[in-house]
Amino acid sequence: MAMVVRQDGSPQRIAVAEQPPVCVEPLARAMSRSSGVATYTLRGYIARMRKDIKASCAKRLNRIEGQVRGIARMVDEDRYCIDIVTQVAAVRAALRRVEEEILRDHVAHCVEHAIASGNKADQRRKIEELMNVVGRAER
Repeated sequence: MAMVVRQDGSPQRIAVAEQPPVCVEPLARAMSRSSGVATYTLRGYIARMRKDIKASCAKRLNRIEGQVRGIARMVDEDRYCIDIVTQVAAVRAALRRVEEEILRDHVAHCVEHAIASGNKADQRRKIEELMNVVGRAER
């Protein structure tokens, strides 16, 4: 069993397949050679993101952009190394929060939709996709 968060914010328990996820669609395996980004991502995905989540992420990313510019200034001004490293850690933490917010929204609508559809191939693909992204995030 796994816990997902619905689009309305309420939690829901779901059954997860016992078998390791297997992707049967050739498009799901297709990856862009240059960027490593899946080529099967639907166009306009971000348009499906809830408006409040999208606004929150945009606000956070603008703040992070300002933090990064501030770090560049600190380097140019030869500021104390530990102060710079502290600011870099703060930016990484802020990016992790944005990533978490986007993943929660993804689970709430894309993964939940795949589970509700009853399509086993789609379910496995979405779960495999989610596990891959979580695995990359932990590196």
